[in-house]
Amino acid sequence: MAQEIERKFLVKGEYKSQSYAHNRIVQGYICSARGRTVRVRIRDGQGYLNIKGASDAAGMSRYEWEKEIPLAEAEELMKLCEPGVIDKTRYLVRSGKHVFEVDEFYGDNAGLTMAEVELASEDESFVKPDFIGQEVTGDVRYYNSQLMKHPFKEWKK
Repeated sequence: MAQEIERKFLVKGEYKSQSYAHNRIVQGYICSARGRTVRVRIRDGQGYLNIKGASDAAGMSRYEWEKEIPLAEAEELMKLCEPGVIDKTRYLVRSGKHVFEVDEFYGDNAGLTMAEVELASEDESFVKPDFIGQEVTGDVRYYNSQLMKHPFKEWKK
């Protein structure tokens, strides 16, 4: 079983100049139920279907499966998605032996920027870049499936 282990952080400060690549991502959710999500993603003209299971108690580990699919199929599946969409640019930044994925959100989540780092184990050490702020691992508000339902713009109310 494929296990995803990642930690999430808010971003403070400049990161774009440290990025070696970036791409635009639009994604929707066929199912965003707690404990299981089915996501459709379009990134740089390619489609992906992704399934994630429930997170562990710390919010760091969970089952993840992803398959590349033709763009036309992803576009058709997007029509089946729940209301709301996640629109973001992902920047890739190397730090030590890891790559941080920094997501700058648009639309209803504009103003939110988060970074994730994937790890081989929950206790693996890593070098934090200077733009890494507060850790939000396990805070469900920051899951993309929740940002679709309860966008960042609503948090200020």
